[in-house]
Amino acid sequence: MTGYGLYWDPTIILIFIGLAISMWASWYVNHSFKKYDQFASRRGISGAKAARFILDTAGLQNVEIKQIAGKLTDNYNPGDKTLNLSESTFGSTSVAAIGVAAHECGHAIQDKKNYMPMRVRSAIVPAVNLGSNLSFPVIIAGVIFGMSHTLIMIGIWLFALVVLFQVVTLPVEFNASSRAVSILASGDLLDNDEVPMVKHVLTAAALTYVAAALTSALQLLRLILIFGNNRD
Repeated sequence: MTGYGLYWDPTIILIFIGLAISMWASWYVNHSFKKYDQFASRRGISGAKAARFILDTAGLQNVEIKQIAGKLTDNYNPGDKTLNLSESTFGSTSVAAIGVAAHECGHAIQDKKNYMPMRVRSAIVPAVNLGSNLSFPVIIAGVIFGMSHTLIMIGIWLFALVVLFQVVTLPVEFNASSRAVSILASGDLLDNDEVPMVKHVLTAAALTYVAAALTSALQLLRLILIFGNNRD
């Protein structure tokens, strides 16, 4: 490749593809959640109460449930053992909300069972944060200092850590969703015909992680195509 422009080169199409994938995944998960958020569960259990039942049944009485701001900002924090449910999930009795709450409980169960991909993901977080913060500054520094191949390749490897993290995240998320569906299929919280709705919502949510991994992989590919053949 003869040029090294970061923006005006044929590889820019990879950025547009990644952007399109991310936008579609974001639309799809919001569309799916909105659709099934309109279906109130027949048993009238809220997301928070469903989460408490699942956690207690799994022997996780020590995990505290908190309400946080936002929509679909739900998460499990293994550091302080808290299950954080968004405003759209915490008090809602919809099938979608119960599915999201169960998914986060799946992460808490993974933590208890020392699920290996989750442990790997947690272990590489410091390196990933370093890669996320420094990759592009290092690459730009390499360009500024006369196309320094060493600096540029260090930057690319740092960005590769971000891609690795997102790839490792995939089995963690898919496994949490699988656990959630299995728990809800037991019949304690939802009726049998409500479980497929949960599957749809959680599949849509999982696709956002797939989209993030693909987008980052395309960005990494672009960096390699632009700078891979450069030498000091």
